[in-house]
Amino acid sequence: MHDGSGRIVVQNLSKQFGAVNAVQNLSFTVEPGSVTGFLGPNGAGKTTTLRMLLGLVTPTSGMATINGRPHSQLGNPARVVGSVLENEGFHPGRTARNHLRVYAAAIGVPDRRADEVLGLVGLGSAADRKAGGFSLGMRQRLALATALLGDPQVLVLDEPTNGLDPEGILWLRNFLRSYAREQRRTVLVSSHLLNEVEQLIDQVVIISQGVTRYYGPLEQLRKSQQSRVLVQPADPSALVKALQDNGITGVSPTPDGRVAVAGSSVQQIGDIAAKAGIAVYGMQEEHADLERMFFQLTQGQYTGGAPGYPPHQAQYQGPPPGYPPQQHYQQGPPSGPQQQQQYWGGPQQ
Repeated sequence: MHDGSGRIVVQNLSKQFGAVNAVQNLSFTVEPGSVTGFLGPNGAGKTTTLRMLLGLVTPTSGMATINGRPHSQLGNPARVVGSVLENEGFHPGRTARNHLRVYAAAIGVPDRRADEVLGLVGLGSAADRKAGGFSLGMRQRLALATALLGDPQVLVLDEPTNGLDPEGILWLRNFLRSYAREQRRTVLVSSHLLNEVEQLIDQVVIISQGVTRYYGPLEQLRKSQQSRVLVQPADPSALVKALQDNGITGVSPTPDGRVAVAGSSVQQIGDIAAKAGIAVYGMQEEHADLERMFFQLTQGQYTGGAPGYPPHQAQYQGPPPGYPPQQHYQQGPPSGPQQQQQYWGGPQQ
């Protein structure tokens, strides 16, 4: 039926809807024992990609496999892959337990599994409550319980933290880490809540406009970044020259009149400025993080791309002033406005 590996492979995957290139030539692999973040702004092509992986949308070209097979060839797919693409598929008058028993019967697992997964997701005390009265966070947990019914090798989750309060997010993070690492399962998580996902994932796929911008280990992405110091000098041009004369090359002015300096410390910059007789009114050290890198890679999606870059051409214009060139990118025009994290209520109300 399948190779039993628990591996997800996306290879040269593309999807066109009329004149719209929703996904273009995506390739990445998700290995068991790890949590992979699938990141991109809204409209980047994440959900379309997941739907192709789960057999809900037919690719225009390329392929997506689980255990070496397309979803349609998995036999009893619910025993191989569990997924949550939305959390609205509940009859409002049916209790959580009865909802799960219906799905359990459909995939051939015993009724007792319903209570087991309710306990796993923290809804044991709500088993006899009707789903129509659940908060958004509780519906998210019930959707995850449904995905877990078949004890699958693979979990595919689209925006799984939506509706969870901070305690629920911490619980989900710990649960998915344990599921992947201790049980050697494969977890693919799509999200735009970057500061949360950064604490969960082992590797990351970043896309925008349907194109891969980065694919690789999260630690490698972190190592490719440097902190920088933003300096407010009396004479920016004089400070740039003084720094360069002292062998500091990662220097450039910023639009607000400051000077961005990479690869140097506050103390070193201060000493050079003092020696050159340049007054400095303030210095601020910035540490690049996954969220900064995400926006750097995806900053053109809602503006049609940076000047000179056609919408879907695979180019990348480089990091902001003061940051060294990055080495590990599937290059493309940056895109995407900052998304605001929202919490919609607790897990049980």
